[in-house]
Amino acid sequence: MTGAEQAAFSRVQISWQCPSKYRNAGQTCVCANRFFVQEGIHDAFVEKFTARVRGLRVGDGFGEDVQIGPMIDQAAVEKVEELVADATGRGGTISTGGKRHALGKSFFEPTVLTDVSPEFQIFHEEIFGPVAAIIKFGDPEEMYEMANRTPFGLAAYFYGQNLSRVWRTAEALDFGIVGANTGMISTEVAPFGGMKESGNGREGSKYGIEDYLEVKYFCLSI
Repeated sequence: MTGAEQAAFSRVQISWQCPSKYRNAGQTCVCANRFFVQEGIHDAFVEKFTARVRGLRVGDGFGEDVQIGPMIDQAAVEKVEELVADATGRGGTISTGGKRHALGKSFFEPTVLTDVSPEFQIFHEEIFGPVAAIIKFGDPEEMYEMANRTPFGLAAYFYGQNLSRVWRTAEALDFGIVGANTGMISTEVAPFGGMKESGNGREGSKYGIEDYLEVKYFCLSI
C-alpha cells in the first residue's frame, strides 16, 4: 500500500466490520471469520476495532440496546472455547474478550484475537461465534493465497479505493459472494451461494431458478 492508500484505509468506519462479524453473536453463514489486515495499518486497526468490540452490549436479545445475545447452545460455546484455547496455546493474543460472559449460560464475550497464523485451528474452521481472528499480511498476493487457503468459499469482504486493485482482488478471491467496501451484501435480487465445501448452486435472482429446471436439447435434421 502507498501512504495515501494506508491513510484512506485507516479511515474506514470500523462500525461496518462489527455487524459483518458480530450480528447474531457471529452465528450466521456469512459472518466474517478471518480478518486480513495489511501490516501498514494493522496496529491502528486493531486498536480501533478492539475499542469498538469492547463497546458491544451483551444481554437478553429482548433487552433494550442489546447487540450480542447468547450462543445457540452449550456445544456452540464449547466449540468457540476450543478454538480460542487452541489459538492462545499456539501464540495468539486476546485483544479483548476470550471467555464466557459474566451473564453465564450460553453467553460468550465478543472477542478479538490477534497474531493468528495459518497453523491455528481457527484459521481453517467456521467459527459461528463472536470471535474475530486477525491476520497480518504484507503484499496482496500473500493475502490472496492465505484467504483462499480454506475448504469454504461462501462470502468474503474487503476494502479498497483503487478500482484496478478492487477488481483484481474480487477476481482473486475464490468465494461465491464478494463485497467491496461493505459488510452487508445479502439481497434477494442477487445470486446467493458459495464455492468449494460451501455448496453448489445459487438462490435468489434469475439464477436461483436454474436448479429447479431441466434443460432439454433438441436437434432437428432436415
